[in-house]
Amino acid sequence: MPYDLVIQNGTIATASDVFQADIGIRDGVIVQIGRDLGEAVESIDATGRYVLPGGIDSHVHIAQPSGEGIVMADDFESGTRSALFGGNTTILPFCLQEKGRPLREALKAYHAFADGNCYTDVSFHLIVSDPSDAVLGQELPALVEDGYTSFKVFMTYEDLRLSDGQILDTMDVARRTGALVMVHCENEDAIRYLIGRHEAEGDVAPRAHATTRPVAVEREATHRAVSLAEVADVPLVIVHVSNRESMEEIERARRRGRKVIGETCPQYLMLTADDLDGMDWEGAKFVCSPPPRDAESQEACWDGLERGVFDLFSSDHCPFRYDDPAGKRNPKGMTSFRHIPNGIPGVELRLPILFSEGVNKGRIDLPRFVALTATNQAKTYGLYPRKGTIAIGADADIAIWDPALTRTVRHAEMHDGADYSPYEGLELTGWPTIVVLGGKLMVSDGALVGRKGDGRYRSRDRSYLATRRDRPTAL
Repeated sequence: MPYDLVIQNGTIATASDVFQADIGIRDGVIVQIGRDLGEAVESIDATGRYVLPGGIDSHVHIAQPSGEGIVMADDFESGTRSALFGGNTTILPFCLQEKGRPLREALKAYHAFADGNCYTDVSFHLIVSDPSDAVLGQELPALVEDGYTSFKVFMTYEDLRLSDGQILDTMDVARRTGALVMVHCENEDAIRYLIGRHEAEGDVAPRAHATTRPVAVEREATHRAVSLAEVADVPLVIVHVSNRESMEEIERARRRGRKVIGETCPQYLMLTADDLDGMDWEGAKFVCSPPPRDAESQEACWDGLERGVFDLFSSDHCPFRYDDPAGKRNPKGMTSFRHIPNGIPGVELRLPILFSEGVNKGRIDLPRFVALTATNQAKTYGLYPRKGTIAIGADADIAIWDPALTRTVRHAEMHDGADYSPYEGLELTGWPTIVVLGGKLMVSDGALVGRKGDGRYRSRDRSYLATRRDRPTAL
């Protein structure tokens, strides 16, 4: 019986090995790895290229409610298309519970946005903003059973943040159900104090976004989050870490035997707070939370990727158009940094940035790249071994990379719904040129050949972190 697809002559990399072999695919699944596999309906010659698991970006915001008059730049069609061209085959966006609304209602609407519109597979995290008795006692436990096995809580943003008591209550649900908690760590009260000082001095330009969210507010909140998780006795994920001081809180928790996963993002490797100083309000293009820091913090984050402080490298893709009254330059946003939507696009460039700046410059090796961008993501969020690796029985989600291809980032050549890239003009070497999703060719030599709707929603298992108490702290 011939294979549906054979990928020949490539250099395969997993999180543990690099080797040369062919891959035989049938019915959307990898069924053979070896040499001279025989007949196939279709074949791809990957000579001189790397054959890697499709990227999994576990931190993506798409079509999320963002405040009155503010609209995200990406829906599921544009967001997953952009992810696909960046070498990703699965993304995990957040379904936001608005206050006063049941989680089930939010999920129903979110599925309606996604169904039939995706170029990659998707699975949803839940954002808990209103942990009522009904949500904690009924909805969350039932949703975990239905495969929504991770949820995020915020320690900042007035309309999203939970008190310490509410965080503990939410963590307790995770403890009882085997779900995994993600935490956005910034101290909202300290931020509001600093905002008041800046406003009193008339300092309201985009740069003030960074100076009202200094390292101290992230470090303190990180310490508090891991302390609350220790009280509740649950593992947790600290998302989008931007600096050494917060990394040290993660390391201290691990030395105490706590299961803490660290995540960082491209903006903390490539941008600094100086980018928010742009003329003509252009600094708004770089407003995200936590904000980019300085060159020393960049080096610290690289060190964290190399040493294993960070298990995950995600984009925190949260796109808004810049020159748009529903985006960064909304009427209120033009009067104060407080009203500039928080977030930047990044899902398409996450992998090329880490490959070019990490693998090609010798900071990390190829297996570490695969671990950070695919395997650890799948393990952390209950998708492994179906996804995140190249192995017999795994979904045939594969990205084929040309390690020598050099391109300069131009937003005009990208595929998201934003109108700018924060990395405009950056020269990167190493790009995915072919992407296969479930055995189906989706991108071929940089051209879209797959169809909207080829990507599907995927239910997830519980994370091994939450279900195996004898496993090590780090992946």
